[in-house]
Amino acid sequence: MADASRTTVSSQATGADAATAGLGALTALGKALPSQDLLDAMGFVELVNVDVDKGVIRAHFDAQARFCHTNGTIVQGGFVTAWLDFSMAQAAFVKAGRPVGVASLEIKVSFLRRVGPGRVLAEGRVTRMGRRVAFLDASLFDDSGVLLATASSSALLEG
Repeated sequence: MADASRTTVSSQATGADAATAGLGALTALGKALPSQDLLDAMGFVELVNVDVDKGVIRAHFDAQARFCHTNGTIVQGGFVTAWLDFSMAQAAFVKAGRPVGVASLEIKVSFLRRVGPGRVLAEGRVTRMGRRVAFLDASLFDDSGVLLATASSSALLEG
């Protein structure tokens, strides 16, 4: 479970109450964020926005130089994939409205631009959700709002 003192929730589009309610929805469903060790390893900074009704979640990550190759200038693609996967899974958790496990069946990532060190925003969305399968998509933006990567995924909902 994440250390509450290190995981912050703030608002962008739908207000602080919606973001707090979204995190509360995760907790109410028995879903906590991944372990603090995993969040730290991914460069997780904060949940920015959670919209339960739309099944959208936004999170900041720090793309650290230690995640990079090519003389510290390009983030290794596995980190980009992890950030996109995290945001899609969290969107599915809040949209499901019930305790579920989200197991990725497949993930497709398109790397549109070089991702370098700095703050990035991952936005995960539920495209369609059935009782057993969810269709998800995500986008990754730099701190100027430039689209860096996109992903789509289908996931098995367990529980």
